[in-house]
Amino acid sequence: MARRLLLVHAHPDDESISTGATMAHYAALGDQVTLVTCTLGEEGEIYVPELAKLAAADADQLGGYRIAELRAACAALGVGDVRFLGGAGRYRDSGMMGLATNDNPRSFWSADVDEAAAYLVEVMRETRPQVMITYDENGFYGHPDHIQAHRVAMRAAELARAEGVGPEKIYWMALPCSVLEAGLHAFADTVGNPFEGVESADDFPFGTPDDEIAARIDATDLHDAKVAALKAHATQIPDSSWLYALAGDFGSEFMGVEYYTLAAGERGPGDGPNGWETDLFAGIAVAEPAPAEAGSR
Repeated sequence: MARRLLLVHAHPDDESISTGATMAHYAALGDQVTLVTCTLGEEGEIYVPELAKLAAADADQLGGYRIAELRAACAALGVGDVRFLGGAGRYRDSGMMGLATNDNPRSFWSADVDEAAAYLVEVMRETRPQVMITYDENGFYGHPDHIQAHRVAMRAAELARAEGVGPEKIYWMALPCSVLEAGLHAFADTVGNPFEGVESADDFPFGTPDDEIAARIDATDLHDAKVAALKAHATQIPDSSWLYALAGDFGSEFMGVEYYTLAAGERGPGDGPNGWETDLFAGIAVAEPAPAEAGSR
């Protein structure tokens, strides 16, 4: 396929929460979308009572179960190229920052960055992505696996570009401060308000000034696909989650629009009052695949 997008995420469900609309958007356009997930999410909480014993402290089988959840979520988004960094189970979920699970020798947080990056370079050699999406230096909100995914993805891009197979543009997931401020007001009276007690967008560990945002992807027509992907991650996102409550109150705008900063590459032409890109491939000269010769298979 002429346009090829690579996403690097830490755990199953991160892709749907943070970039599900973007993935569905480009998959619907017929572009190649490749997802690389760095761990199986073994340390996640479980919100399905009958599956509680899959937890790390019991049978320690949650990671295997979440493989199926991830594939179902990506199917809802129209994405079929789903991979795990170094193969499923190579790296283990590190848990939240400061926990003893960070020190597990198999934890992703403990991984050698160059070694992990080499596995991602293998994917880049095969897929030749023009665009890559991952987290910022803080992993968006400070989770160790998100931070490590950032480090690994950026190192892999550096190595791959030296070979001529790296992405031309790299985006980091972001949330504009204006959107956070609007959310504080819009969600103030909702049941299960996730911002309860927060007075200002400055109180969040994330939030990007609007003038640092480079792209806004509008996939409001595909918000149902993102909701379906979230529901596929049932062990992690209960039916009572504030995500669904807010989706019901604010619909496609909440689920279908995602934002990015540009970490590497040239910014393409934009649109709207902020001049934000509406296409992550903006400014990239994409060569169409050569037509197959007659009689070729």
